Amino acid sequence: MHLRLSLLTYLLLSTLHVSATTKADSVRLRQHLTYLTSTPQPRNYRQVAVLDTVAAYVNRQLRVAGARLSDQPYEVGGQIYRNVIGSFGPTDGPRLIVGAHYDVCGDQPGADDNGSGVAALLELARLMGQQQQLSYRVDLVAYTLEEPPFFRTKNMGSYIHAKSLHDQGIPVRGMVALETLGYYDDRKNTQDYPVSLLSLVYGSRGNYLTVAQKFGNGSFGRHFARHCRQVAALPVKRFKAPTWLPGLDFSDHLNYWQFGYSAVLVTDTAFYRNKHYHEPTDTIDRLDLYRLSLAVDAVLAALLSS
Repeated sequence: MHLRLSLLTYLLLSTLHVSATTKADSVRLRQHLTYLTSTPQPRNYRQVAVLDTVAAYVNRQLRVAGARLSDQPYEVGGQIYRNVIGSFGPTDGPRLIVGAHYDVCGDQPGADDNGSGVAALLELARLMGQQQQLSYRVDLVAYTLEEPPFFRTKNMGSYIHAKSLHDQGIPVRGMVALETLGYYDDRKNTQDYPVSLLSLVYGSRGNYLTVAQKFGNGSFGRHFARHCRQVAALPVKRFKAPTWLPGLDFSDHLNYWQFGYSAVLVTDTAFYRNKHYHEPTDTIDRLDLYRLSLAVDAVLAALLSS
């Protein structure tokens, strides 16, 4: 009897250990955010040397996580900018793409926009590296030049990446853009909407994660959002709308839509909630890193179920 109890206890503790190590770590998220918001100059397009050091940092973190690495340099205005790609799972077959941009708008630290997305991407990489076997390939991509003056142009890193997939005829299961994931507020009237009546459906508290997609963009978004909502330890709300609604296509996923890929935006809703968006006050101390870690856990679970 004692032997049976000991074996049962061992198995239980082993299960708990595995569960704990496959959860996102808010300490690691803070470390990434601290690096990203402490560069000598802001991570904007004018500071090419800084962007290169950030790309190198992302590259190192992906390598430590066990990813297969590739670099995607391209030229804009006589300067070389680069996407960094880390791949997990099989080398061939359909892919899932998860991306986040590492540049900022102007002279600001960009903790939420989009340090939180990049930190989440790197933590996802660590957790992906712990998976025993993936039945499909997952590419984690850190993009450059998402912000103005390149937003909605063919110079966006995500446009370069999406076009390269299309030109090579690579099948894509779906794409997830990680954009502004760390700002939450439980108080009433802290969540705005492009149409005020939406508050009657989604509420006035800025305390949830959003999975947003456009109408007619395939089943991937529906399945991804459902899995997120089933497993997340924070509220997750699915938002589906026409592309003319302001904010729906304000990130890298829009370029995958252009090439016919099913893509979703995972976000804390950015400026509809965080009034420090694109301001010098977008700093780490305003973020909820615990809930950011819960968002990473939800995204990972949804990816593994997709």
